[in-house]
Amino acid sequence: MKIKKGVFILLTVISLGLIAGCSSKNKSEDSTVRVAFFANLTHSQALIGKEQGVFQQALGEGNKVIWKQFNSGSSELEALLAGEVDIGYIGPSPAINGYVKSKGEIQIISGAADAGAILVSRKGLLIRDIKELSDKKIAIPQYGNTQDLSLRNLIQEAGLKDKTKGGTVDIVQANNSDIKTLLDQGEIDAALVPEPWGARLVKEIGANVVLDFDKVWRDGKYSTTVLVVRKEYLRDHPDVVEKFLRTHIKLTDYINENQDEAKKLVNKQIVDLTKQSLPDDVLDASFRRLTITNNPESEAINDMVQLSVKAGYIRQQPNIDNLLNLDLLNKVLQEKEQQQIQ
Repeated sequence: MKIKKGVFILLTVISLGLIAGCSSKNKSEDSTVRVAFFANLTHSQALIGKEQGVFQQALGEGNKVIWKQFNSGSSELEALLAGEVDIGYIGPSPAINGYVKSKGEIQIISGAADAGAILVSRKGLLIRDIKELSDKKIAIPQYGNTQDLSLRNLIQEAGLKDKTKGGTVDIVQANNSDIKTLLDQGEIDAALVPEPWGARLVKEIGANVVLDFDKVWRDGKYSTTVLVVRKEYLRDHPDVVEKFLRTHIKLTDYINENQDEAKKLVNKQIVDLTKQSLPDDVLDASFRRLTITNNPESEAINDMVQLSVKAGYIRQQPNIDNLLNLDLLNKVLQEKEQQQIQ
């Protein structure tokens, strides 16, 4: 039987449309999501989720979760900007830098952890006032990270300046493990470090706590870790990102409601990843100084932007109106009858 030309063209168009529709559906429903994380306590949701496989379970067989471990925010940021990572647990400062450098292509979609850092001085050196940091050498893990910005805010409020700005406070960066050696040998006077390093420095080399977690900055209401996504990935796979966020929120609730069990799971992953276990007392002290939360602390994020500009890490005042995209987070929180985040 002959088919008229017009009917044939119509059938062809419909067939192509169905194929395109199936292709689009597969793109949304079937994907690989590459997730960045650190072997840090502040990345607890990632560590427990990886340990128990709950992200993979939530996303289903059609979506494959690939975990990518990093040791610094700068290296993770490079991977995000290169499109090698889709979702990442990362510090707020590199998240801000990523947003600025990519012109809005990286967005914060949730908080993960607040605070969890302390200021300590070397054994034998008691510091009772931040003004006493004048003429001292203070270490932070990395220039431009949360601890660095927190320290710069502290000395600014005390009327001090770092040496690069003509002041008297010498701020140096070093790996956390090196900070321990430098502090023990008296080559630095103090350090502002994240947990578990704060607890380790106190226990292992007799460091003195100068400021506890809730005195370092904003009474501890500032992000140490946030959850970010590439805007392109969010646009192409909103369903995957939503499922990931739902699991992240469940893990946040689980950690806060079952802290003893959560600490064991986190420590197990740290052992698997680093071959080193944290003693129970170090874990306990660290978690007391840490808040696991979905709140990215938007006001603190805004303050970090200003501190980054003032320190010269960001050249000019950026427009950060769309840095935080909390639509999916609040959708899930509303469904769970939990307080939404502004």
